[in-house]
Amino acid sequence: MFEKARIKLTASYLLIIMGVSISFSLGIYFEVNQELSRIDVFQRARIQRITNGIVVPPVTLPQDVDAIAEARARIILILAAVNILILLASGVGGYFLAGQTLDPIAQMMKEQKEFVSNASHELRTPITSLKTEIEVALRDKKMTAADARNILRSNLEDINNMQKLSNYLLELHRYQDSEEKIVRKKVDLVAAVSKAIDKISVIAKNANVRIVPKFEPATVMGDEGSLIELATILMDNAIKYGKKGGKIIVRVNRVGKNSQFSVQDFGVGIAPADIPHIFDRFYRAEASRNKERIEGYGLGLAIAKSIVDQHGGEISVKSKEGKGSTFTVII
Repeated sequence: MFEKARIKLTASYLLIIMGVSISFSLGIYFEVNQELSRIDVFQRARIQRITNGIVVPPVTLPQDVDAIAEARARIILILAAVNILILLASGVGGYFLAGQTLDPIAQMMKEQKEFVSNASHELRTPITSLKTEIEVALRDKKMTAADARNILRSNLEDINNMQKLSNYLLELHRYQDSEEKIVRKKVDLVAAVSKAIDKISVIAKNANVRIVPKFEPATVMGDEGSLIELATILMDNAIKYGKKGGKIIVRVNRVGKNSQFSVQDFGVGIAPADIPHIFDRFYRAEASRNKERIEGYGLGLAIAKSIVDQHGGEISVKSKEGKGSTFTVII
């Protein structure tokens, strides 16, 4: 599809370039031809005066008139050759330029297809589980009330998973794909991170993970709600992949004119091969980070990266397998 579009775009470039080139060539030819016509008339007048017996030196012979005709022919050939060269050069250049123009669109469509495919795959799992349990339950003629409650409880869990995925997708669209820009205000970063700790405290308690805050005064120009969401995502990620029964360290401080926020865990770490991809949508490196299955969709860090990008900041990670990871945000 894109190859056909590239050829059509190249043809459009060629039509425009050749139209301009031929117009210039015609303009040059008409100007030069006009000058040659003046010379031709002048030369013929001199020849006529010689023929009438009036010799006005220098004498112009008839072969000079033939030279003018040859000059016209040479000009036409030169202009034709120039236009052919322009056509060839424009064809090559236009094809390359068309490729450069279409590449971002092709990449965007590729990412969109992958996104839809991954989202469909993630939704298919809970939907299939939900459907299977309901079908089995309908066939069971000896089902008790307790069995029905267990099935409903399991169904509710699948529904919650689908709702969580939908919320992630909406958040991702809000921060990554939407044209809506955040409204920046002066935000106390310590207060924002503290609110995120309050939000995540129940999850940390259930995972038996202790959150250790190390705060210094720091403010940023940004959206408080987005920054709270960013801190929550990074801490949730640290709790999931951190050491059970251990701790995570949350730091806020100033670095020059910038504010810095970091989350450090002491878990399994990230393999070097996975680090370049951890902010990609739906990317999960659980095989290298944990032998147990970790719940999630691989969207949290993609959302975190989008929030940081909207604030004009930077997010980075340092990790060592078996030692843990540190995610650092600078705004």
